[in-house]
Formats: sequence, structure tokens, C-alpha cells
Amino acid sequence: MKKHYVMALVVLFSMLFMSGCSNENQLKAWNMIEQGALIVDVRTPGEFKSGHLPGAKLIPINQVSARINEFGADKNKPVVVYCQSGSRSGKAENILKQNGFTNVHNGGGYSALMSAKADFEKSKENKPL
Repeated sequence: MKKHYVMALVVLFSMLFMSGCSNENQLKAWNMIEQGALIVDVRTPGEFKSGHLPGAKLIPINQVSARINEFGADKNKPVVVYCQSGSRSGKAENILKQNGFTNVHNGGGYSALMSAKADFEKSKENKPL
């Protein structure tokens, strides 16, 4: 019985830790976006049509390598990639880094980014001038 209780606690703390990290991931993405990062949605055109971040450029994951020039010549420019869950954007992040881009951030999933936007706005309001 004690073993099951300990395992349940480990799972609970892991979930809490991961959700905290995930939110930090989205907050970093919003910070980069506010600083002028290129925003790239790597989902399908249908997913993009159903909702996307303002100013996002659609480059589906299966086209990232072929359209690498559309990310710009400045390989140090901040780039935020996102998808539905963070998986495809993770692949896009790797492709970009393999092509010399140095400031790429996987923003994760679209819904998570949208959920974190209010937290990001609050954090800006609470910063001292």
C-alpha cells in the first residue's frame, strides 16, 4: 500500500513540475514574440485556418526543410515555432538548428500558447517600470 502511495505522489509531482515547465515554455515564447521573433506555425493549412497566432507564417512541418530560406538569412534572429502539441514544432526546431539557426524556441502547442497569453500579460503588468 505504501509503495502505491509513494508512486502516486511521484506521478503527481511530476505532472505539476511538467505543467510548470510547460507554462514557462509558453511564457518564454510570448516574450520572444513581443521582442519581434519570427512566428512559424508548422501545422497543416486546415489547422492554421481554424486559428493561429497573429502574425504567424504557415510552413507545414513537411515543408520546413524545403522552405528554409523563408526563415531569413539572419540565423541569429529569434524564431518561435509551434504546432498542436509541441511535437512537430520540436522537429522543426531541430531542422532549423541543423541548418545553423541559433535562436529557435519550440513554443509548444497552439492551445497552450493561447492559454498562457493571459499569464504573460499579467506578468508584464506586474513588472516595475
